[in-house]
Amino acid sequence: MDVLLDNLPLFYEGFLGTIALFLISAVGSLVFGGVLAAMRVSPVPFLRGAGTTYVNIARNTPLTLELFFFAFAWNRIAIISFSFFALACIGLIVYTSAFVCEVLRSGVNTVPVGQAEASRALGFTFGLTLTAVVLPQALRAVVPPLISVEIALLKNTTIAAGFSVIESGRIIPSLSERGYSSLVGGLWVALGFVILVIPLTLLQHRLEKRWRVAR
Repeated sequence: MDVLLDNLPLFYEGFLGTIALFLISAVGSLVFGGVLAAMRVSPVPFLRGAGTTYVNIARNTPLTLELFFFAFAWNRIAIISFSFFALACIGLIVYTSAFVCEVLRSGVNTVPVGQAEASRALGFTFGLTLTAVVLPQALRAVVPPLISVEIALLKNTTIAAGFSVIESGRIIPSLSERGYSSLVGGLWVALGFVILVIPLTLLQHRLEKRWRVAR
């Protein structure tokens, strides 16, 4: 307990940074991933090709390499500069949105084709068909894998510690510098992540149960 009580400000600041990184990146990845999914299922060949290219590149590039690019190269080549925290959020969004896209696309594929054809016969545009008919049904099928992707995002935030972003990944090195046990500090950090993940898991089970009944 001494490791925790003697370093409460460090733990508080670290996990506050983790939560902020996660919330911003989660919202951004869901929005951008939804746009990518719409591109992947679009009837326009160029949009499908652009979406497929992006997903293949982002998903198969290590997250560390993407964060390295945004942390050390972006401000050198871009017109607009950002803080390390903002760049870490962008890197996490760029990486995670590719996985969100594939989860949503798999959900779209579970919706019977006849429903999309019927909506088009009624005069619905592609965008209206996707948002009003297909996606509401697809979301019910993708809740478990989608929340799993966001849980992975929560744990991936620790990589940002190597790029001057204050979050939970920097707690253990800081404790080591102060002479405290890294093992004990790591156990407290692990417990903190368990506490953060539990609400997401409960939400996953609740939505899955509710929407299973709705179907």
